[in-house]
Amino acid sequence: MTPTPANPPTTVDHLADSVSKLGIGTAYGDPIDIGGIKVTPVALTWFGFGAGSENDEGESSAGGGGGGASIPIGVYQPGPEGPAFKPNLIALLAVSIPVAWVGGRALTSIIKALKK
Repeated sequence: MTPTPANPPTTVDHLADSVSKLGIGTAYGDPIDIGGIKVTPVALTWFGFGAGSENDEGESSAGGGGGGASIPIGVYQPGPEGPAFKPNLIALLAVSIPVAWVGGRALTSIIKALKK
């Protein structure tokens, strides 16, 4: 779902634009009918690849690999003011718990450093 003047960019679109340089983006599924309402699924996707290099003795070691993932983050659902993003609460919790843990650890480290 590409933003247009009738469909202004949402927070999800801004987030996807800001992290697209990291190989992270959004994917939109085909619209589906759920209980008489057409919704468009949205997922956060990312990928990465690696390659082999020389070992300590200067010999070439061939190898490489790659991988990716896709996490459903919500749907676009029609509303009175146009399409509205409705988040997937389970995915939101799955992502926010580790973020909160890391943020808490960082905050405690900062407080300890400031006390010294």
